Amino acid sequence: MKKHNILAAAVSMAVFTMSTTATAEPAITDYNEATSSYEDAYITGQFNMDSGNQDQTSYDVDLELDFERVLSSPDRNVKLDLVGAGSRNRGGDAGDESTSSYQATGTATMDKYFAPGSNGAFWYGKGEVGVQKGQVDPRTAVTGGLGYGRVKNVTPMARSIRVIQELRKRGVLSGDPANATYQSVAQVVAKEGEYRSKYGGADYEQYWVEDIEKALKASGMVKGGGDLGARAILKSYDVLVNERISTRKSGWLARAGVGAVLSDFDGSNGKPVIEVGGEYHRPLSNQTQFSNEALATATYDDGDDGYSFNNTMSLTHELTDRIDWENRWLLAHSTSDVANDITSNTISSTYRYYLTNQLDLNVTAKLTDVEDDIDNNGNDELDKSLNMGVTYRLK
Repeated sequence: MKKHNILAAAVSMAVFTMSTTATAEPAITDYNEATSSYEDAYITGQFNMDSGNQDQTSYDVDLELDFERVLSSPDRNVKLDLVGAGSRNRGGDAGDESTSSYQATGTATMDKYFAPGSNGAFWYGKGEVGVQKGQVDPRTAVTGGLGYGRVKNVTPMARSIRVIQELRKRGVLSGDPANATYQSVAQVVAKEGEYRSKYGGADYEQYWVEDIEKALKASGMVKGGGDLGARAILKSYDVLVNERISTRKSGWLARAGVGAVLSDFDGSNGKPVIEVGGEYHRPLSNQTQFSNEALATATYDDGDDGYSFNNTMSLTHELTDRIDWENRWLLAHSTSDVANDITSNTISSTYRYYLTNQLDLNVTAKLTDVEDDIDNNGNDELDKSLNMGVTYRLK
C-alpha cells in the first residue's frame, strides 16, 4: 500500500508539474485588446543581370511595395492598404529595348460596430483606387454594406511574451509572472505610437521601456524587489526595438455589400458592383500564424458582366528570433462575357533572414500555374522560379 501511495504521489506531482509548465506562459490570443494600431510597410527588390555570350547585357529589375495600417478602437476599425509592383527589363538580343510596367491598388475600409466593444454586427464603407500602365483611366470604386465579426491585433502580447522569456532566461525574475502581468506589459507595448508622438522619435524608447519595467516591478517578480538592472533593460530594448516579430492577428469577419465602379481601366464608368468577402486569422502557436482572406465580386454592365474571386492563404512560422518561414497560396479566378476565363494559382515559400529590424535577405521558391484556354502564349506550362531579394521595412 505504501508503494502505491508513493507511486500515486509521484504521478500526481509529475502531472502537476507538466500542467504548471504548460500553462505558465499565456497564448498570444489571451490578449485583451481595447485600442491598438499597427503599421506594416515593406519594399522588396530583386535584380538580375547577364552579360557575355549574348548581343547585349540583359537585366531584370522588380520592385514590390506592401503597406498596411490598421487603427482599432472598441467602436470601429480603420484599415488602409496599398499594394504595388513595378518592373523594368531588357533582353539579350540585339535590338531588344527596355520595357517597363507598373500597377498599384490602394483601399481604405472602415468597419463601424453597432455595439462598441463587441465581436458582432457592423456596417462598413470602402473606397478603392487602382492604376496600371497602359490603361485609359484609373480604376475607382466605392462599396458599402454589412458585416459580422472582428479581427484583433495580438502582436503586443507576442512581444510581451518575448521580453519576459528573455528576462526569465537571464534569471532576472524570481518566477513566471501571472497572466495579468503579461497583459500589463502588452498594453504598454501597444502604446508605442503614443510614446513616439509624445516624446519624439529620438527619445520615446527610453520612456517606453521604463514603463514596461514599471509594469514588471508591479508584479513583485523582479528579484530583490528593485529595478531590472542595466543588463535586463538593454536586453528588453534589444527585443522590442531590434527584433522583428511579424504581425499576429486573431479572429474572423465576413462582409457583404453593394457599390459602383466610378471609373475603370477601359474608360467605362458607372458599373454596379456586388461583393462578398471574409477573413480568418489564427495564431496556431506563439510562433506560428495562419491567415486566409477571400473576396468575390460581380460587376454588371450590359453585355459585359464580370466576376472575380481572389483568395490569399498564408502560414508564417518563426524559426528563430532572426528567421521567418513564410508560405503563401494565391488563387485568382476571373470570368467575363467578352473574355476567356482565367484561373491562376501561385504557391510560394520564403525564408526570410533579418539582418536588422528593418532589413532582411530572403530566398523565395515559387510555382505558378495559369489556365486561360489560350495556347502558345507563354504560360502553358507550370512556371518554376527561385529568387533572392532584399526587403526593407519602411515602418
